[in-house]
Amino acid sequence: MSSSHIKRLVMPRSWALPRKTSIWVQKPNPSGHSIENCMPLALILRDVLGVAHTRREAKRILHSRQVMVDGMTETDGGRGVGLMDILTVGENNYRCVLDTNGKLRYRLIHVRDSGSKTCRVMGKTTVRGGKTQLHLHDGRNLLMDDASTYKSGDSVVISLPEQQISSHYPFREGALAYLTGGSHIGETAAVRGHDVKRSSKPNEVQFEEFHTIADYVFLIGSESDIPGAES
Repeated sequence: MSSSHIKRLVMPRSWALPRKTSIWVQKPNPSGHSIENCMPLALILRDVLGVAHTRREAKRILHSRQVMVDGMTETDGGRGVGLMDILTVGENNYRCVLDTNGKLRYRLIHVRDSGSKTCRVMGKTTVRGGKTQLHLHDGRNLLMDDASTYKSGDSVVISLPEQQISSHYPFREGALAYLTGGSHIGETAAVRGHDVKRSSKPNEVQFEEFHTIADYVFLIGSESDIPGAES
């Protein structure tokens, strides 16, 4: 079996799929998302959304150019669709989120919400010409003249497919966080404090009743940014 597949028994726990129906399962192509935070497009169409019964049907749907990821037509069945990505199939739009069990879910959203997505700022670097490259959680890089207002841990809202920043959520007390790991995964809570460690230990973020490491904190504008968060 080629490296484009993995055994179902060892697939990521975040994939909400049965483990013993077959031996192999397709894995996503390398992308900005980790394998734990995304699923391959053909698998989503067949096993999650149920719009295809076989992999061949999924390929036919993709080649009909009715599927888009983040506003761009996608025909590659191995394309990973991950956290906060927008998936469009025909007239239906979905946002990828993690539920409170840590499972990837592709939840229906209104068409008005499909034109933008929230991205976490992972870092930034200065490139030739004095410009700054902003690195986002989904692997994309935004080139800008001045990125001094953006810091690691912040979030930005970008338009799709133009990739223009429309909103900025700085990391500060009172900011609303969506938790993408730990025992409170899939929940939302307001930031109460930030503990920067002077060692190899990860930085921590405090909330009203608990704390978690900073890598699990994804800032959002409101709970409505996470479809199904109230359920």
